[in-house]
Amino acid sequence: MTTNRKRTPAAGVGDDLRITKTERRASGGGTWVIGAIAGYRFNGLVFPEHAECPDYELGDSRISKLWLQRIADRATAFNWDRGLDIPAASKQVQAVVDFLAAGLADLIYHA
Repeated sequence: MTTNRKRTPAAGVGDDLRITKTERRASGGGTWVIGAIAGYRFNGLVFPEHAECPDYELGDSRISKLWLQRIADRATAFNWDRGLDIPAASKQVQAVVDFLAAGLADLIYHA
């Protein structure tokens, strides 16, 4: 599985996206985004520009960190921290990751 490329999210994924908090970092730029989607909570660090080192970015998403936790049992379902730490636990998780990668930065930075 390759997560470092742009994918098209599955239809219907993201209908329940809730952003519960955004917080701009004082140093280093970027915005922490906390929310929930499809039975998962997530924390992500998104930027208005692409990473200087493409390997630090999840595909072409402007996301350098993304953590997903299944709400039902608190299991970590995915983690990207300037590289893949924990791959998507299922196709559903991959669809959520793809959805967030496709548009979270645009949503936050109104691009």
